[in-house]
Amino acid sequence: MIYPKIPLAQTVIQLCKAKGVKHIVISPGSRNAPLTIGFTNDNFFKSYSIVDERCAAFFALGIAQQLKEPTAVVCTSGSALLNYYPAVSEAFYSNIPLVVLSADRPKHLVGIGDGQTINQKNVFENHILYSANLKLDLKDEKNVPEQEELPIIKNLEDKFERLLGLQKDIQTHNEEQINVAINVARFKKGPVHINIPFNEPLYETVEKLSVTPKVIDVDIESEEIEDYLLQSCLEDWNDASKKMILVGENFPNSIEKKWLDELAEDDSVIVLTETTSNLHHPSFFTSIDQLIAPLNDTEKKQLSPDILVTLGGLIVSKKIKQLLRKYQPKQHWHIDAKIANDTFFCLNNHFKVTPNEFFETFLTKITHYVKSDYKSTWTAVNQHRLKRHKAYTDRIPFSDFKVFNAVLKSIPKQYILQSGNSSTIRYTQLFKIDKSIEVFCNRGTSGIDGSTSTAIGCAVANERPTLFITGDLSFFYDSNALWNNYIPKDFRIIVINNQGGGIFRILPGHKSTENFDTYFETKHELNAEHLCNMYGIKYETATDYESLKSTLQSFYLEGNKPKLLEVFTPRSINDEILLNYFEFIK
Repeated sequence: MIYPKIPLAQTVIQLCKAKGVKHIVISPGSRNAPLTIGFTNDNFFKSYSIVDERCAAFFALGIAQQLKEPTAVVCTSGSALLNYYPAVSEAFYSNIPLVVLSADRPKHLVGIGDGQTINQKNVFENHILYSANLKLDLKDEKNVPEQEELPIIKNLEDKFERLLGLQKDIQTHNEEQINVAINVARFKKGPVHINIPFNEPLYETVEKLSVTPKVIDVDIESEEIEDYLLQSCLEDWNDASKKMILVGENFPNSIEKKWLDELAEDDSVIVLTETTSNLHHPSFFTSIDQLIAPLNDTEKKQLSPDILVTLGGLIVSKKIKQLLRKYQPKQHWHIDAKIANDTFFCLNNHFKVTPNEFFETFLTKITHYVKSDYKSTWTAVNQHRLKRHKAYTDRIPFSDFKVFNAVLKSIPKQYILQSGNSSTIRYTQLFKIDKSIEVFCNRGTSGIDGSTSTAIGCAVANERPTLFITGDLSFFYDSNALWNNYIPKDFRIIVINNQGGGIFRILPGHKSTENFDTYFETKHELNAEHLCNMYGIKYETATDYESLKSTLQSFYLEGNKPKLLEVFTPRSINDEILLNYFEFIK
């Protein structure tokens, strides 16, 4: 087998292999050549070549999101590393194990005016779980500036003994740092950065390894709920007649069905789920904004619970945030082994366990159900909303709202749905989606910048077919995502093109002015046809309801290339139709 000659590169590669970091997304460069040589010549690794580092990082994030395993990105030195930052921040807030491996120049070549050189040490410090700054190998003495690494030693024999001692210390340091970084990514679920200095020559190879790094494992002890806290919460729970479970972003099938059934049996409990919660039960409330938006202040106060229990990741719905911040529950408990956000400014308890562990400990000790009409009252309201929802959908003209209704109904069972941000995920929240469909969205930072790349990474990592629904601005922003040789033939994209940032027409502000059109909505006349031709993607289009329904009938059928459907909707009426919807469903 071919290995890079540089021991530090061998160390990084061997420890990635030992710790199961299998998927390696590489962007071209020279300084990272030792890593590229090592990863691509070992059949254990699945290596991908993605030119655009921003796309590469989101592509890796999509793989890590699906596999729930650390996935690595490898880049050269300089500004290449900074292009990873949007995906690093998304991984940080979405708890996704992304491992950044950045090649760097040696310390003595930083800050002297060399090209492709920036201060890479701790560059992600505000959005990273761990930064490992490795040290330069000293085995090749000619590559070591004496004034940087070695003290002045007059005796030649002493100098070489000192050199060997330093090398041993440096190798130990590097091994420890790499082990810690990958362990953190895996067990704490988030991004880590390993910065790796290489001196030239960079392309030399050997047939035998010169180092055997130590693999350091960690023992993770699970947290337990203290008895006094458990008892206190049980007493509060048994006294409360209004309890709300609010579920944000959540991985599919991660919560046992028996606990969902248990919650559904309690008349004093309502469960509100977001589309990204991937949680399904007939008695749960699946469209939060649909329930809440038409309420007056008195009704909102009636809906506000005594006890709020949150689990899962970040919440999309602004309306539930506004309601619970204004009418704060007496108790707010969050269940998550890692973090608790005080989203509603009234957090009382953070249970650092998984939802299954919490429910196993908590629900099994509940002695009785409180008599309450909380669930029945809001179930009746919700049923009324659903009837009005259907009536409204049947009567409105062709628009974003009408398109989402048709598209979401068309998705075949067992698909994975990746949603773009902004208006796309908010429209998606208003419609029922088949429970066999898994839904994901980059809600960590809620940015539009890498959604397409993430969706493609997801499609590569998962055997199930993936559909990506996105708006036009998000799609064009991340169009380099299509510069990718790994897109599966069954990957599907639907672009809702309303000629601008349609969500800004929904927000308060002066519309239909030159200033608004240019700087807020960013009106345009672009389409995706030429991009599809360039990247080998089959292009289809729809401009009205009939052509949309007709195209969707064959859109998901097997073909010899990925497909993109661009749906053009009338720009000027979408906001009015959405705002009128919430009035109509009262």
